[in-house]
Amino acid sequence: MTTHLENNGRQPTIRTTPMPSDINHNGHVFGGWILSQMDLAGGIVAIRRAGGQVATVAVNAMTFFTPVLVSDWISIYADIVKTGRTSITVHIEVRVMRRDETREIRVTEGTFTYVRIDDKARPKPLPSA
Repeated sequence: MTTHLENNGRQPTIRTTPMPSDINHNGHVFGGWILSQMDLAGGIVAIRRAGGQVATVAVNAMTFFTPVLVSDWISIYADIVKTGRTSITVHIEVRVMRRDETREIRVTEGTFTYVRIDDKARPKPLPSA
């Protein structure tokens, strides 16, 4: 099922487009490439909240709804849904604009957890919000 979405003026954390080298044997973009773009977007949001370095510690959930094509324009939206003493949980949604469409289509979503780290890669408490 294809879900067309309005962005309601919301700006994505990252916009990108896949290249032909990102395609698998089925002609779709590799899921691992999409996951890496999601991790970058989630990391940006987590770094802003942490005020410093973070490390990805978990991909808690990830669902692919429909394939991503090499001609798609990708927008990745990332929002913090929970914070702990050292951790930040981010919900990440990937939408695409296909060349023949006028609205974005949701293709993937997931929840990632990041931990703020010090210069020795040890967990470090988050600053007050």
